[in-house]
Amino acid sequence: MTTSRLTAPSMNALASERLRESADPAIRRLAGDRSADALSSARVRKLLEFPKMHPYSKFAGTHWRLVALADLGVPPRTKAVAVGIEQELAWLACGSRLQRAPGAGGLVRVHASQEGNAIYAGARLGFATDPRVRKLVDALLEWQWPDGGWNCGVNASGRRSSFHETVTPALGLAAYHAALGHRASLAAARRAAELLLEHRLYRALRSGEVIHPSWTKPHYPPYWHYDIVQGLRLLQAVGRLGDRRADDALDLLERRRGRDGRFSGPSWNTAMQPDAVEWGRGADNEMLNLRIEGLLQAARASRR
Repeated sequence: MTTSRLTAPSMNALASERLRESADPAIRRLAGDRSADALSSARVRKLLEFPKMHPYSKFAGTHWRLVALADLGVPPRTKAVAVGIEQELAWLACGSRLQRAPGAGGLVRVHASQEGNAIYAGARLGFATDPRVRKLVDALLEWQWPDGGWNCGVNASGRRSSFHETVTPALGLAAYHAALGHRASLAAARRAAELLLEHRLYRALRSGEVIHPSWTKPHYPPYWHYDIVQGLRLLQAVGRLGDRRADDALDLLERRRGRDGRFSGPSWNTAMQPDAVEWGRGADNEMLNLRIEGLLQAARASRR
């Protein structure tokens, strides 16, 4: 990240102060207020009301709620979370679902973001030792493509993985390694990170053009989608945020800071697929701002 792109410390401090004064205690705790209790958050309480619908129902089902609870820093092994974990693993870790036959080129086509989100949530929420989580981990390791990613496209050539289906599984595997020290998971996540770095996180290899404009815009929640924030999160998780091939994406992200020091971005959800909770629109999305501030701070630290 070039020095000219670094925002004045006073602006960063102002943005951080806003987050520490949030009405949501979970946000305050993530922003550094250790006296705040995430479980007293109205968002957390709402997310813990796991519905009687398919876990993957977009975007109010248990699958998405668990990821949000993990993001919000809910303490490990919280009793109320176990209900949602059971729903999730009963769906994803059943034997028949994990028995995927390879297609063309001997490669398995799979929506690997589903397993990735489940592993991420399970690891962060204190359920990494559940043997069903390990089954999901082993499946992802088996299904990983030669270039380091995963892909669900039935017509995919096998030459390149899908960034959407790659970043989420890799984040899940990185979280599993962080929880249990599982080396194979870290190695797989690093292979995925190298795939992103080859593209400077959002550019075509040959032309250098932006692969898709949505990738340059930050989102929260990301759900199953890819953008540069997700890519940078993966680099941070595997210790590669200091790689100079990430500088372009970091600069792009810093340029999106508004005059008040905050960041804004569009939402992936729609009126037909509402979230279980409201996260705030535009610059009022505190989780988006927390995530970006954390990434930029970590990037600066990696260059000292």
